[in-house]
Amino acid sequence: MTTAPLLVLCALGPEVWALRGGDWRGAAGGPPVLVRTGMGRRRAALTVRRLLGSAPGGYGAVVVAGFGAAVGPGVLPGDVVVADGVRDAEGHLYPVDSGPELARALKELGLTAHAGVHHTADHVVRGLERRALHLQGALAVDMEAAAVLAALRERRPTLPAAVLRVVVDTPQRELLRLGTLPAGVRAWRTLRATVPALVDWYRQESRPGPADLHHPTSSTLPQEAS
Repeated sequence: MTTAPLLVLCALGPEVWALRGGDWRGAAGGPPVLVRTGMGRRRAALTVRRLLGSAPGGYGAVVVAGFGAAVGPGVLPGDVVVADGVRDAEGHLYPVDSGPELARALKELGLTAHAGVHHTADHVVRGLERRALHLQGALAVDMEAAAVLAALRERRPTLPAAVLRVVVDTPQRELLRLGTLPAGVRAWRTLRATVPALVDWYRQESRPGPADLHHPTSSTLPQEAS
């Protein structure tokens, strides 16, 4: 089993705060390394490159976690959307193998979890643009995940990765509406509640299987499909 800690990346301070207070007992590699990247693809990519460059081999897996927005019906504020793929604004798709296993762990905690494609935008997405993204197959939107996965492919392509977003707003309840405050509190509590699922996923991910005994660095971040 790996002794390297889990690297958890969040865009915002409140996201780090929520996750820091979660139940990380039994986490493989000890307490996670929680880092605020700042918002947007550029900041996220720079942070990942800096971290991996300064501590090569120092992390056992990477999680991108925080708040996000749903882009279609059937997903409510407080739901968790786990990525089984992340698409960027240029149309590149980064498959994420961890999606089904992490969604299962979240559901076992009693959380409402969905697995699907996340779209990483370079701006706040509203209105008809959300509908268009949903019609293109996306379930949620963020502003960092694709940049993190691109940087991982460049620097550490074999490093396991996971992406999850707790929904704050939906097409029916967009960010600027009065309902955002209670939805934000609910999302903050839910994000903290996801921690045991992250611990469970990383424990399973870091446990060597028969194929890993001779190939311990087999990739869990597949090649790009577009």
